Amino acid sequence: MVIKRAEEVDDRIGEFINEEFTAYGKQNGVVLNYDEFCFVAEDDEGKILGVITGRAYYNEVHIGDLIVDHSCRRSGLGSQLVRKVEETYLGEGYDKITLTTFGFQAPEFYQKLGYKIEFIREDQDPKLSKYFLAKTLTDNVTLLNK
Repeated sequence: MVIKRAEEVDDRIGEFINEEFTAYGKQNGVVLNYDEFCFVAEDDEGKILGVITGRAYYNEVHIGDLIVDHSCRRSGLGSQLVRKVEETYLGEGYDKITLTTFGFQAPEFYQKLGYKIEFIREDQDPKLSKYFLAKTLTDNVTLLNK
C-alpha cells in the first residue's frame, strides 16, 4: 500500500467517496441525499464577483466557502449568495444549513442572516477563534415570503 497526496483531479476519488458514503449510510439506515453546489455571481463582462460552495448530505446543507470580491463587499452580494443556497435547499429534505467561520471573517454577518452560534472553539488570538453556526431551513420560510 502507498499513501500519497492526490495533486490532480481524479474522477475515481469522487466515485469512491460517493459509493462508500452511500453504502455506509445505507448500512446504518441513513439516506445520503448528496448534492455538491457552487453558485457564482458574475458581472456583465463575466468577471467573477462572488462564489459560494458547499455540499448537502444526510439531513444538512454545509456551506464550505463564501468569497466576495473586495470591490463588492458590503453591497449585499454575500447575503444574496447565502439566500440562493437557502432557497435552493428549502423543501428538499434537509433540516438545516451549517457552516464555520473564523473570528476575523464573518460571524456577525451570518448572525444577521439568522444563523445561530452552536459552538465557539476559542483561540489565544480571538481572530482565529472558530465559530460553528447553523440555521434551520424552516426559519427561511419568512425570508422567502418577503
